[in-house]
Amino acid sequence: MIRKQIKWLIENMDPKYRKLQVVALCICVASCVLLLVNPALSRRLIDDVIIARNPDPLLPILAVMLAVKLGREGSRYLMVMLMETDSQNLVFNLRKRLYEKMQYNDMRFFDNNRTGDLMTRMSADLDWCRHFMSYINYRIIDAVCTYLFAMIYLFTVNWKLTLLLTVITPALLVISKVLRKNVRPRFVFMREKLSEMNTAAQENIAGNRVVKSFAREEYEKERFEERNAAFMESHLKINRVWLTFFPMIELLVNAIQLVTVFVGGLFIIRGEITPGELAVFTGLSWAVSNPMRELGTLINDLQRFSTSAAKVMELFYNKPEITDSDEAVHHDGMKGDIEFRDVSFSMEGKSILRDVSFRAPAGSTVAVMGPTGSGKTTLIHLLARFYDVTEGEVLVDGCDVRNWKLQELRGGIGTATQDVFLFSDTVEGNIAFGDQELTLEEVKDFATRADAAEFIEHLPEGYDTIIGERGVGLSGGQRQRIALARAMAVRPGILVMDDTTSAVDSETEQYIQDQLRHLPYECTKFIIAQRISSMRDADLILVVENGTITERGTHEELLEKRGYYWQTYCLQYGLPMKEAM
Repeated sequence: MIRKQIKWLIENMDPKYRKLQVVALCICVASCVLLLVNPALSRRLIDDVIIARNPDPLLPILAVMLAVKLGREGSRYLMVMLMETDSQNLVFNLRKRLYEKMQYNDMRFFDNNRTGDLMTRMSADLDWCRHFMSYINYRIIDAVCTYLFAMIYLFTVNWKLTLLLTVITPALLVISKVLRKNVRPRFVFMREKLSEMNTAAQENIAGNRVVKSFAREEYEKERFEERNAAFMESHLKINRVWLTFFPMIELLVNAIQLVTVFVGGLFIIRGEITPGELAVFTGLSWAVSNPMRELGTLINDLQRFSTSAAKVMELFYNKPEITDSDEAVHHDGMKGDIEFRDVSFSMEGKSILRDVSFRAPAGSTVAVMGPTGSGKTTLIHLLARFYDVTEGEVLVDGCDVRNWKLQELRGGIGTATQDVFLFSDTVEGNIAFGDQELTLEEVKDFATRADAAEFIEHLPEGYDTIIGERGVGLSGGQRQRIALARAMAVRPGILVMDDTTSAVDSETEQYIQDQLRHLPYECTKFIIAQRISSMRDADLILVVENGTITERGTHEELLEKRGYYWQTYCLQYGLPMKEAM
């Protein structure tokens, strides 16, 4: 598992930085070799200078020791800089590719993944991938090489004493295996708690106006504290596991130093080693014990990296269900002819639409009415192929939407919804979002058609005014009108309006309806509304109830049927049902 994750990280590095990573790791290995030089020189210093009372080699030995020390520290500095550069390149590439992939994920992906969890993958999880490439990997190589090189060199000095030191290694390996087995599921659990905490924070920040409107600050505080406490407890569980094994590791590590001093002293008394050789053992005992001491920390970091990398890879390799089919054909433009043929749609086993059939010729206006949850908005989602139909066909210009290229299909549909999302950009930038080549004059023209020009001109910077996130600072009606201008500005073949004028007054609505009849281009208008005034002039009005079309016709025809449309008409115009015509 971890091997695949490391391979994946390396594959996502630019070739240049991949080579630098290899250079950095080679420097790491070389610095481990340099680590043996000074203990070897210390052996000569004690045996050939101090004990032999020969001062001649003193200065040359000290000069070489200083040069080796400076060389080792300089090489390690270069290594760290190279690894940090490599890791930053890696996280840059991964973040860019993940963001690109998320742009093309389908609606079902965003339905099934929480925003807070996705943000955690793009931030904390990615940072652990960077941390592995900049720190964990070289610490592992450094620990392994330091231990192996030190043991090999010590075997050449005195194999008996070295053999005693290796007896402790199997015990440490057993401890590390048990630690790794116990700590991984706890890291997975901790990662989930972090995601839940981030999701709670994200929802609270995004919905801060709702929280304040209902005076639920205390409730939200307690809700976040619960998740924060759960995240803290998950951390503590990991620490408890680590602290269970830490004393055993420390005991074995200290045993190495005790064995070195005690047995080494006996060997000197028996004349089996010299004081200089014992100095080599004491000088390199940390090179044997320190990697073992770091073993627990490295296992912790490695398991945490593996947990995070798995989450990032899951996002990286996710494949959207809605993609261009192999039979997708190119369209030069969209005329706007719409046809639903026996369309049924289900989601997670729940039927939402059943046997829906209708046709709206290019340039016509079709309006949809129905109770909340009847499936009206789903019609738009199927039209733009946010979801694929379960049965039947949705055709645009006589071609099944599944055989349209997604960019061409959605680029030909301009959508304005009741739930308006505006970007933290200028008013001009928001209106021109779908067509960046619009001139300011064209932006102003579409703003006028959406009855937004007057209030925009009264904003502090006019069309250059920065709108807050989600349109904060504007009224609901103002946001809807900017969204409508944005939809009209792409000059779509199909203009979709989902309760677009629900937050405007009747006079403004009438002005917008008049402007829609005189757009500078031909398009099919698809209107979802509850107001009779928004749809009475439509060429075709559909009433959707419980996922099926129960009424269809013009305004006059539906009034004669005395059904849902007629009842709504009576209620909105305050007429007794027996008098309404």
